[in-house]
Amino acid sequence: KKEEQEEEIKIVQIPEIVTVRELAELLRVPPNVVMAELLKKGVLATINQTVPSEVALQVAEALGFLAEIKKQEEETLEEEIPDHWEKLPRPPIVVVMGHVDHGKTTLLDTIRKTNVAEREKGGITQHIGASVVQLPDGRKITFLDTPGHEAFTSLRARGAQITDIAVLVVAADDGVMPQTVEAINHARAFNVPIIVAVNKIDKPGADPQRVRRELSELGLIPEEWGGDTIFVDVSAKTGQNVEALLEYILLLAEILELKARVEGPAKGTVIESKLDKQRGPVATLIVQEGTLKVGDPVVAGTSYGRIRAMFDDKGRKLNSAGPSTPVEVLGFEELPMAGDTFIVVEDEKKARQIAEIRKQKKEQQEKLSRGLMLEDVFKKIEEGELNELRLILKTDTIGSLEALKKALTELSTPEVSVRILHGAVGGITENDVMLAKASQAIIIGFNTRPDLKAKETAEREKVDIKLYSIIYEAIEDVKNALRGLLKPVQKEVVLGSAEVRATFKIKGVGTVAGCYVLDGKIVRNANARLIRDGVVIYTGKIESLKRFKEDVQEVAKGFECGVKLKDYNDVKVGDIIECYEVKLEKPSL
Repeated sequence: KKEEQEEEIKIVQIPEIVTVRELAELLRVPPNVVMAELLKKGVLATINQTVPSEVALQVAEALGFLAEIKKQEEETLEEEIPDHWEKLPRPPIVVVMGHVDHGKTTLLDTIRKTNVAEREKGGITQHIGASVVQLPDGRKITFLDTPGHEAFTSLRARGAQITDIAVLVVAADDGVMPQTVEAINHARAFNVPIIVAVNKIDKPGADPQRVRRELSELGLIPEEWGGDTIFVDVSAKTGQNVEALLEYILLLAEILELKARVEGPAKGTVIESKLDKQRGPVATLIVQEGTLKVGDPVVAGTSYGRIRAMFDDKGRKLNSAGPSTPVEVLGFEELPMAGDTFIVVEDEKKARQIAEIRKQKKEQQEKLSRGLMLEDVFKKIEEGELNELRLILKTDTIGSLEALKKALTELSTPEVSVRILHGAVGGITENDVMLAKASQAIIIGFNTRPDLKAKETAEREKVDIKLYSIIYEAIEDVKNALRGLLKPVQKEVVLGSAEVRATFKIKGVGTVAGCYVLDGKIVRNANARLIRDGVVIYTGKIESLKRFKEDVQEVAKGFECGVKLKDYNDVKVGDIIECYEVKLEKPSL
């Protein structure tokens, strides 16, 4: 009798992610029985819908089972790939960077055209975010089409690093420009070797030696001067030396010994995705390991699917694609994100389960996640999580930039080094915020402000922006953060900002700014600052605020108003007036 009782106890393990059909199979009952039980619990679900694991547990118990949830780990995927496959040389993946109008696009077009002319007349290159160039001897190079630094920041912010080599395009008649410096800093932040293409050498006034001089000051010393950076003088327009540039890229690739396994399930990165009216979700993938085939079940981030069709950069249908090959694929259930890693799994069921687990994890992380805050630095140092404090500096003048750079770098301790990832003059932009997010850095602004887009992105991505108007305060804060001595901080709460659209000189009053409120609200007697081209020109108070001719206490977003700044009349059209209040807050350690 005791044995019979033991047999009656039915034990079942329920996966974290389970559909109605799978639950019915586990419990050995028809699906409609499970649906009826779910209805009792107030859950209306179709046969292929997933059931929350707690509800599935209750259903199993109601049907007489002793149930428990089986934790599923999606990260065991990597271990399943045996390492006995041989690694073979693969084509390099290259990104072209540089300042606006220095010829990045022309260079890419020239490289592609010479390539197309040699092999197939009239072959139209599809814009899929990357293209493959084949040299006459059969060797290949993959070029990413994404604008230079975005290829790093947006993808890298999601943990992907796919670029092997960066080609920095600098115009010989123009020299080093702000975006050139930005491109170098972005490439260095991710340890990507740089080849310099000195472009427009056919133009009058071209001075390739000047480019070498300016770049050597930034640490890119030409090989012919005893350095280790390859410089190639090219003309993207006439095609001069473009083939030599390709040879140098392949030479550097050989030195880097880029290898990948060709056999086995594919793994790689999503570089673009879009929703096509006719074809549904379309994603561009770069295969980094293994071979991707039509029919493969894949997971990318929180989306999954089966590869229904695959096309190359010329729009031709493919059945398989090996390492360093960019392909456009159809078959994802929803759009994967650029920068997501994709991996091939054994079947679609596993792909769906992994995607669902990741979705749940992502939701939990989003509740907790934020970027690195200056207040948390000491805690992270103590926990051994941080050995390098990365900073991005934006200042109003070159002088203050150099002074801050020097002073902050000298704060390095044996435990933690302070590294300036990027320093430039001007307002804080969205690009700065994305670089900070990607590299877990903190942005320090000295007499500069973030623009509206940068502010929104920083709030969304939880990136810490610290703004200062006194150099020693910035230095003290970083020093104290490293020692864990941050005192209660005066935290600025921005109330709103308005754009100056007209100015009126009124006798006995001074200059009144006719403004349109862009964001938040403008409040009378609040602290205010005047910002011109991202740089703070004036700090004081709002003396008077009018709407039409009436004195008002505050004016909201979308309305116009007249603003008079206390003791200041040099207001110009296009300036931004920002009003704020100061609160004392404890640092969140």
